[in-house]
Amino acid sequence: MSGLEKLFSGMRAASSGLTAERARIDVITDNIANARTTRTPEGGPYRRKLVRFEPILERLASGFKRVVGVRASKVEEDFATPFERIYDPSHPDADGEGMVSIPNVNTVMEMADLISAMRAYDANVTAQRNFVRMAERSLDIAR
Repeated sequence: MSGLEKLFSGMRAASSGLTAERARIDVITDNIANARTTRTPEGGPYRRKLVRFEPILERLASGFKRVVGVRASKVEEDFATPFERIYDPSHPDADGEGMVSIPNVNTVMEMADLISAMRAYDANVTAQRNFVRMAERSLDIAR
């Protein structure tokens, strides 16, 4: 692999990280926006969503694989965390006992995840900028 190919492979890896973290940020903001949604079109309260990442693999001529990036492979609902139930008989979604199921979204935890995703996104932006600077310097040297 030539130096230029290595440079571009680094840019592709950082780019894939940007795309994956953007998907994570979108899902987290959906979770925060629906933290009090007690009725969805599917029925019942909103269920927290999680993004699953997986490596992007490239097969080498030797038959081995190497990681060349990351992608958000799927968004799935969080069934491990139960809904919170509160007593509010005046709520339109209260059951016969006056209990309302509240989404399984912890806004404090979501905000911490959002900060983490934003920092990972920023790190990938910084990596992209550094790759561009290296390419520019390489062109300057070649002149």
